[in-house]
Amino acid sequence: MERARLVLKPGKERSLLRRHLWLFSGAVESVDGLPLDGDVVDVVDSQGRFLACGHYQRTGSIRCRVLGFRREDEPEKPGFWKERLSEAVGLRKALGLVDGEETNACRLVHGEGDRLPGLVADWYAGVAVVQFHSLGMFRQQKTIAVALAEALKEAGAAPRAVYAMTEQGIHLRGDEGVREGFLLGKSGPVEILENGLKFRVDFAQGQKTGFFLDQRDNRALLGRYCENRSVCNTFAYTGGFSVYALDGGARSVDSVEISATAAAAIEENVRLNFGDAAPHRVFCQDAFDFFQAAPTRYETIVLDPPAFAKHRESVENALKGYRRINRAALRNIAPGGFLFTFSCSQLVSPELFREAVFSAAAQAGRDVRVLHVLHQGADHPVNLFHPESEYLKGLVLEVR
Repeated sequence: MERARLVLKPGKERSLLRRHLWLFSGAVESVDGLPLDGDVVDVVDSQGRFLACGHYQRTGSIRCRVLGFRREDEPEKPGFWKERLSEAVGLRKALGLVDGEETNACRLVHGEGDRLPGLVADWYAGVAVVQFHSLGMFRQQKTIAVALAEALKEAGAAPRAVYAMTEQGIHLRGDEGVREGFLLGKSGPVEILENGLKFRVDFAQGQKTGFFLDQRDNRALLGRYCENRSVCNTFAYTGGFSVYALDGGARSVDSVEISATAAAAIEENVRLNFGDAAPHRVFCQDAFDFFQAAPTRYETIVLDPPAFAKHRESVENALKGYRRINRAALRNIAPGGFLFTFSCSQLVSPELFREAVFSAAAQAGRDVRVLHVLHQGADHPVNLFHPESEYLKGLVLEVR
């Protein structure tokens, strides 16, 4: 059966010739055939020449998520999924993150960064948690689970379970599949190692897949800025930065987290590593409210908020939010203090984020110097042709 085709408007093939992995609706002149959401379609230029193939989507701004730019990259080709997933797992194995003595948790598949748009997979000490962000990937979930398990086994890390999570916004068309649950095996919450530190991960109940793996290197860096210092970790989630601060010799650590469930997880992770005597407190409240009545001026502060901008229309409000929270932190940091500040909003560019932080510094009347420019870890690779895969940005500032 001949595959449906998306025919582009004249001149609209440029992004695909630059190997960008998203084809937007405005580039499409017509659709030959009657593809359903999640079907594999070919993309051709206005002259009918093949450009790419990928998963089709009728609604939203992204009409096709590209899986290949050559006929040989056909996703129906035997071994396609195993080949792509083995490549992804092989990178993390080479980085020593799959089964290392100090670290056994990482991102296994980073969507466009691994040429698999719409698919994310995280590894937690024997459990693979797979997220489907497109209907095309959801419809391949069993094939993906089996291929991923085989790739891990060949890398010497056979999983005891593969757990599925499907983005709520995806409109399922009646395909059989698991929106959330085990595709292979079974497991409860797991205990992982990250740089020798212990964390309990509840992938079924937590945010995203249960732990923010993208901050691993930045957490390790924080430890170098905490010795004998008072530290405040806001938007703390399950306390990753707090544990690293304590491990780095902090005099005291305050964790601020609005979710009571996450606050309890912070305390559990601190106990896992330091017992009950750690100089640590949890404040279960909104970070903005906390800074209004902060009990002290801290010497190191971490700002790691959730994405403030999830749609293009919300970017300006997001920038206002970044200015506001950074201004509050800068007013509550001691002279000579360090601010670790982040944005995980993909739609907020590094330039816009830096402008927001610098505006906050000016409003707070503080002089700052940039010590580090931070990014996501190497297990969250950035596709050079798809800059949107670089979403995490951060700055380490010295504040006077």
